[in-house]
Amino acid sequence: MYTMKGPDGDTHGGYWEWLSVEPVKSFEVRDGFATPDGEPNTELPSMRMQFVFEETDDGSRVTTTTHFSSLADLEQLLEMGMEEGLAEAMSQMDTVLADLTSFAAGQATTTQILSDTQARISRVIRGTVEQVWRAHHDPALVQRWMLGPEGWTMPVCEVATTVGEKYRYEWEPVDGTEGRFGFEGELLESAPPYRAVTTERMIGMPGGGIVNELTLTAVAAGTLLALVITFPDAETRDAILATGMTDGMEASYARLETEVLA
Repeated sequence: MYTMKGPDGDTHGGYWEWLSVEPVKSFEVRDGFATPDGEPNTELPSMRMQFVFEETDDGSRVTTTTHFSSLADLEQLLEMGMEEGLAEAMSQMDTVLADLTSFAAGQATTTQILSDTQARISRVIRGTVEQVWRAHHDPALVQRWMLGPEGWTMPVCEVATTVGEKYRYEWEPVDGTEGRFGFEGELLESAPPYRAVTTERMIGMPGGGIVNELTLTAVAAGTLLALVITFPDAETRDAILATGMTDGMEASYARLETEVLA
């Protein structure tokens, strides 16, 4: 379900029903209109759309093929401006990626508030997508860099590599002045070496925790790492970000570059 808002404040709802996915290469959806309560609007036509992604010397080529139930449905949707809307949407992809890349390039780890329940952590890391992915999924490498500020060790590093598997990370200070703490969760989605979605909760703490969506994208300076975090509410979002999480992640990513990818 999604909602589009026009320049005059008018809103229009739609939905995608996922039919098939071949990670990184293609996906197919049924695209239709939705009522204000999120249900499919059967009074308007729907269509089946296939998106295919191919690498070229100049970037990526996206080919979209749309199938209609009838000529009448095609003509109705064209009259509603479907062709112009799709062309404008596709033309914005370069801009969105360029904006995020330029935002992260040359900066330390940065946090953007996206909504009451979401924030995005971003950083360009000097290394290939494959290297950065491996550094997140090889336990021996994870224990070398995912340490936050200096003075901590990671005695427990159980990585999830298959959807449905659980992971568990624990840290403790070298000097023993503080107790051990850690996080655990489940791998929900994985499309190596580009995307992984996991749940996360602090060990021993009540509540449902958060959801992390990690995306790695090749850019001229290395790999654009974007981590979109979904929180249960704004209060939890603010409390977690106030712990100094961004600074700790920057220390870890800097260590990743110098000690693992150097």
